[in-house]
Amino acid sequence: MGLVAEWWRDRPVFVTGATGLVGGWLVESLAAAGADVVCLVRDWLPQSEISRRGLLERVKVVRGDICDRALMERVLGEYEIHTVFHLAAQTIVGIANRNPVSTFESNITGTWNVLEACRRSPAVRAIVLASSDKAYGDQKQLPYSEDTPLQGTHPYDVSKSCADLIAQTYGITYQSPVVVTRCGNFYGGGDLNWNRIVPGTIRSVLRGERPVIRSDGQFVRDYFYVEDGAAAYLLLGERAANEPQLHGMAFNFSNEIQVTVSELVEKILKLMDSTLKPVVRNEASNEIRHQYLSAARSRSTLGWHPLFTLDEGLRRTIAWYREFLELPA
Repeated sequence: MGLVAEWWRDRPVFVTGATGLVGGWLVESLAAAGADVVCLVRDWLPQSEISRRGLLERVKVVRGDICDRALMERVLGEYEIHTVFHLAAQTIVGIANRNPVSTFESNITGTWNVLEACRRSPAVRAIVLASSDKAYGDQKQLPYSEDTPLQGTHPYDVSKSCADLIAQTYGITYQSPVVVTRCGNFYGGGDLNWNRIVPGTIRSVLRGERPVIRSDGQFVRDYFYVEDGAAAYLLLGERAANEPQLHGMAFNFSNEIQVTVSELVEKILKLMDSTLKPVVRNEASNEIRHQYLSAARSRSTLGWHPLFTLDEGLRRTIAWYREFLELPA
């Protein structure tokens, strides 16, 4: 991380969504690189990675909500923010289906508030906005490239399509220094949303319980390790600040593999030396069946490549949960 760390040293950085899965690892990387980090925290989550590792004591913390535009402008101005990483969002598909309005408020209104505050803050030189592969919606042609139309159908997918398009609008119309990330399904230590397949499966196995698959197990996803995600965000933040031609562009980050939910669960069971058999409930609804990304643009334009294979990422993730749940190997 040598050259990257040197570039971030003393640089004022604002991170929204710092208590989330990717946000925690990103803040840790920025703090390790010596950046002057300001985090926005809405809800106090004592078990979040950023709290457990004492990171909140090493950064500046602002309490508030991304829907408060006046607060966003104050933070950017008073702390003379150079780079914004906008990760705050409601990220759970099931919650979005039950609570669409709060999801739209966080993911859409929150996004334009952050971007408008950045537009009014001349010190901001780079904005990295977290979109998702779900922004593409359900497509017949796979893998998704960055030129695939954004056409979400269900609440979460629509919220990410809208936020993504709004970011591109600011980049093209106002020349805002914004770039967009579209990643697969993040997994890794620190994810305490136990209804997600990776943490839920690992916790069940550690407790000697059969893991639960909500779907029929045949949904295909693109799984992306969280430390790879944090490294990709750092790379893109630096490049966006130095290369105006990237502004308004989107980048897919992916290991470019196709894995069914059943295959993923079997892989975790094998890595944990477990003979447990999953319970397949086949209850999933309003979810896309088949998704995976092409990362060709990130490879060719940014020189990016993933640092971890799926097996390596899962081993590190399993070790994290063993320690978190204080269970022996």
